[in-house]
Amino acid sequence: QVQLVESGGGLVQAGGSLRLSCAASALTFSLYAMGWFRQAPGKEREFVAAISRSGGTTDYADSVKGRFTISRDNVKNTVYLQMNSLRPEDTAVYYCAANRYPLTRAERSYNYWGQGTQVTVSS
Repeated sequence: QVQLVESGGGLVQAGGSLRLSCAASALTFSLYAMGWFRQAPGKEREFVAAISRSGGTTDYADSVKGRFTISRDNVKNTVYLQMNSLRPEDTAVYYCAANRYPLTRAERSYNYWGQGTQVTVSS
């Protein structure tokens, strides 16, 4: 069955960087737009970034624009989230998701989800 497996989370000091990866299996990766979402304790899950099937179009939440970069490798079936200048408010579980339709921020449009990876930013 389809699997999305995130990795790269961890504990980092404010101002530091992390790179998350999400490896996909059992789906035709290049046919799916990919997204990253996050959920902080006590808060609803929120959109972080998305990338089109070809990688030519990206979208970012205002809170991460200029600090985070989403990219993908359609040969390795992997999507990445480079996170720089991390802030304590970036602390959350980060999820990747696959969407069979064009790039979107809407959670309900995503067909498959990973299990999440914890990112903790200390002040």
